[in-house]
Amino acid sequence: MIAIIDYGAGNLQSVKKALDYLGCQSEITYDEKKINAASHIILPGVGSFGDAMDSLRKRGLESVIKNAANGERPFLGICLGLQLLFPESEESEGAEGLGIFSGKIEKIPSDRGLKVPHMGWNSVTLKQKDGIFKDIPDESYFYFVHSYYLNGAESGAVAATTQYGVEIQCAVQSGNLCAVQFHPEKSSSAGLKLLKNFIEKGEQ
Repeated sequence: MIAIIDYGAGNLQSVKKALDYLGCQSEITYDEKKINAASHIILPGVGSFGDAMDSLRKRGLESVIKNAANGERPFLGICLGLQLLFPESEESEGAEGLGIFSGKIEKIPSDRGLKVPHMGWNSVTLKQKDGIFKDIPDESYFYFVHSYYLNGAESGAVAATTQYGVEIQCAVQSGNLCAVQFHPEKSSSAGLKLLKNFIEKGEQ
């Protein structure tokens, strides 16, 4: 069973619908026992960094998520779920993230002639072509909705980048632990393939 962690953020049903389409059993839950028993864990998210961290702490999920992201089982962060894996964000000064990866979450510059938030389809340059990106062509398009982006992650962990006024590190992957800034559940065939690859991580 795939646990979709519920800490009060939106976008949970669209992730579940994509998994249902792939024929996978999943459950939206904040129950520690169910998360600990799951074969795969997904941390989705939309909204602000600080509010999300406050919400997951109020639900007693911080240590649960850190334990789930220890690399023993496939773990996928989506959109804000990627950003929360880092120590801090310019969006919420003073808010402490999960700190599982090292890097910085920064504001997309608004002085480059591009609209912020970044909303729409962007091609993605692959730095890793295995794991969640197995058999996905380089420069495939994925759907983004965000105003903040990852910069300065360890080079070995960066799985993909995209361009939107600046270079955006839009995916990280280290063993079973991975996260993407875009929304695979809204990214047509490429996104479904990524989710299928994530599911198959636990079957290898």
